[in-house]
Amino acid sequence: YGFGTLAIHAGSEPDPATGAVIPPLSLSTTFKQRAVGDFVYEYSRSDNPNRSNLEAAIAALEHATHGFAFSSGSATTATLLNTLPPGSHVISVNDVYGGTHRYLNKVASSVGVETSFVDLADINNLRDAVRDNTRMLWIETPTNPTLRLVDIAATAEVAHAAGLFVVVDNTFLSPYFQTPLDLGADVVVHSATKYINGHSDVVMGVAATNNDALASKIRFLQNAIGAVPSPFDCYQAQRGIKTLHLRMRQHAENAQVVAEALEASPLVDSVIYPGLASHPQHELARRQMHGFGGMVSFRIKGDTHTADRFLQRTRLFTLAESLGGVESLAELPARMTHAGLAPEERAELGITDNLIRLSVGVEDAADLVDDIQQALASAVSENAKQPF
Repeated sequence: YGFGTLAIHAGSEPDPATGAVIPPLSLSTTFKQRAVGDFVYEYSRSDNPNRSNLEAAIAALEHATHGFAFSSGSATTATLLNTLPPGSHVISVNDVYGGTHRYLNKVASSVGVETSFVDLADINNLRDAVRDNTRMLWIETPTNPTLRLVDIAATAEVAHAAGLFVVVDNTFLSPYFQTPLDLGADVVVHSATKYINGHSDVVMGVAATNNDALASKIRFLQNAIGAVPSPFDCYQAQRGIKTLHLRMRQHAENAQVVAEALEASPLVDSVIYPGLASHPQHELARRQMHGFGGMVSFRIKGDTHTADRFLQRTRLFTLAESLGGVESLAELPARMTHAGLAPEERAELGITDNLIRLSVGVEDAADLVDDIQQALASAVSENAKQPF
């Protein structure tokens, strides 16, 4: 079946008891057993009908045999890191989501897991970083917020030769635009808070894999740690999945229009979007991805004060963290999502004080361009009035 058919039907069989086309919401925490140990569901932390349905849908869309849902993307990260024994070493792409960097650097390190943050644009950097105790490679592509790409197939080949298992954070593209397991990854993860749910009303994380042994570990830890989503959140997220293919097409179409308008503006220093020919990894994007996504970053002419004024003057782009909802959002990574990084780390990654990240929604593209252009004109002209 095609993606849209799977999005609507996978894990969404009509209810056998009532014939309801949409599986009902099951809020029960416990379930009747036919006899001791003879049951379909036992306890809602261990499993739940709505979570099972959602996990089946995630697995189908990511071309996986196992799907898992967690209470947040951070809980997904924590659970996967708990599959490693103490004393393990992890290699992560250096331009990684701030929350992942925080967990690896501040939490995993306290339980004996060390991480090296490596520029994976050069495959030799990966080879040089591998140690005897390296167990995992963590990839994020495109990265947040500078939209750098990592060649999944090439890095997975090197990682597997060294005995590592490969995790890819696919949040920015969703399975509609990228399927990392098909490119050699062992596990794919998402903050389902973003595109998968798509309506900014659920916090959740998901993972998927075809590795049976690894899936067994993850399932055990999912139950043992207990960082699981509520049935209602699973119900909501699966409802969101049913329009994922439609939303992602519009996100990408709008993002392309917005990126081209920004690139044409004399009020903008630079634009970062994989769908632009100016992106240094545009050809990799065309080869690896099925579309370019809804995230655009750009550097406004001026400084952090200019960026502040832009963010205060937008009417449709809401100043807020997060991304992937139907509404358009804008934020300043250096002082918001990535404020936890040291200034020198941000500088090394290109997270400058005038770098603005846009999550382009599914509104009318012309209205979004008009909003950006008026905010740019107002912010930059006001900047010219400021005394030196």
